[in-house]
Amino acid sequence: MTQPDVRAAAEQWIADDVDPRTQNELRELLDSPELADRMSGMPRFGTAGLRAPVRAGSNGMNRAVVVRTTAGVASWLVQQGLGGGIVVVGRDARHGSEEFAEDAAGVLAAAGFDVRVLPEPLPTPVVAHATRALDAVAGIQITASHNPPQDSGLKLYLGGGVQLVGPADTEIEASIAKTPAANAVSRKQNWTLLESGEDDYLARVSALPRGGDREVRVAATALHGVGAKPLRRALQRAGFDDVHFVASQFDPDPDFPTVGFPNPEEPGATDELLQLAEDINADLAIALDPDADRCALGVREAGTWRMLRGDETGVLLAWHVLSTLDESAAPDPLVATTIVSSSMLRSIAAEFGVRYAETLTGFKWLVRAGDGEGTGLVYAYEEALGHSVDPERVRDKDGISAAVLACDLTASLLASGDHLLDLLDELSTEHGVHQTGQVSVRVADRAVIPRIMERLRGEPPQELAGTAVQTRDLLPDTDALVVTGDGGLRLVIRPSGTEPKLKCYLQVVEQVGELPLAQAKQRAADRLEELTRAVTALVEE
Repeated sequence: MTQPDVRAAAEQWIADDVDPRTQNELRELLDSPELADRMSGMPRFGTAGLRAPVRAGSNGMNRAVVVRTTAGVASWLVQQGLGGGIVVVGRDARHGSEEFAEDAAGVLAAAGFDVRVLPEPLPTPVVAHATRALDAVAGIQITASHNPPQDSGLKLYLGGGVQLVGPADTEIEASIAKTPAANAVSRKQNWTLLESGEDDYLARVSALPRGGDREVRVAATALHGVGAKPLRRALQRAGFDDVHFVASQFDPDPDFPTVGFPNPEEPGATDELLQLAEDINADLAIALDPDADRCALGVREAGTWRMLRGDETGVLLAWHVLSTLDESAAPDPLVATTIVSSSMLRSIAAEFGVRYAETLTGFKWLVRAGDGEGTGLVYAYEEALGHSVDPERVRDKDGISAAVLACDLTASLLASGDHLLDLLDELSTEHGVHQTGQVSVRVADRAVIPRIMERLRGEPPQELAGTAVQTRDLLPDTDALVVTGDGGLRLVIRPSGTEPKLKCYLQVVEQVGELPLAQAKQRAADRLEELTRAVTALVEE
């Protein structure tokens, strides 16, 4: 758009806005170069919803955007014959979340839906659980998960508490585009508070432990998010009482003052947690992300504390689920992970004689693994700290239930004189040392990424780190390349779905056999380092 067109669009948006504060904010930018970005379209409604900075204008998270987005969702639900059904609405504690949740609930109520609103900021898995438990037609959580403090978002669940896949995502986006101006969308405050939502969820989560041992000392944090109190309640109900939280990060704070980036994967984010674990001589450290759908575990190794990689936690929890499985309740069990996660789960599944599935990245695919419905699914994980240990009730990643099961596993191991790293060593001895890593290329110009992908498709590598390789193109299913070679070498290259990054996921496998475990670990580490250098050179522009 030309500058006059941008200004005209902004003036129309101001006239149609429902919030005087964002009207004034955008009005002050009418002569600013920033205006074009503020008016560069609505945030894209992706597979799980939308995320954007909290700011005025069409390209941000604000009340007008939430009203129009929710109106589009409501219209689509009616078109699917789901009008009048139950919709659950929840929120985190980020800036604007309370108002956004009230606006979403008001739009849905005015559209004739039976709206149940959670009464306080609560974890995303509570909304996923309630949506499924109440047989709701949809669930909405106002959250930006582990995004930076300035962001907010809207996550959508459909019936059964599952994320949407195509063509629903594009249909909903088209429905949003057709909605009227925000101030023309009706809102009513005739919703119901869902007071039992957290209790129902916690009752299920606290019943997850398989063993009878409860002696484990835990250091925990929710990184200023909404998970600390629910996690404490869940662990207490399950019988784990020796739990200590990072005091400075316990209460929700939308500014996330003690962390540079509120994501347990980020360097430095868990420093205070690991210090607490050292100070109290803990057996286990637990970090939730701000909306508590991800869980990271920390352990003491060689006298110092470190966080486990998502793949390490994934195979530990998988082993625990499968080794304690009630076969009468799950006669044909299925476990699943993604194409970018460690392949050890495949070997573990074979050991237990259960079905295994590998999907594209994201829990929208994992919970549909196998037959497209996730029939028989008992466990799923992705390397980015997402674990579903109770997919019967929460068809998405759930950090709190994963934390409860991690405490259960740790307590059982401690009772027999072992720990998580001992079990990891046993799994590596039996299934091979699986070393995984990442190479990420952040770009200033997003056009660089498709150029790199086009080059690699036209001239795929024939050799990496001294190993002959073959390349498989996953188009049209997804924009990704999978490169494989002997020795468990695997490389997955794909554009990030949320950031201006090209992401490369690396794996090598070193079988133990007659080789001492320590030597196999070192060889795997050396091979991964060599592969990392080769991949870094491969994806350079």
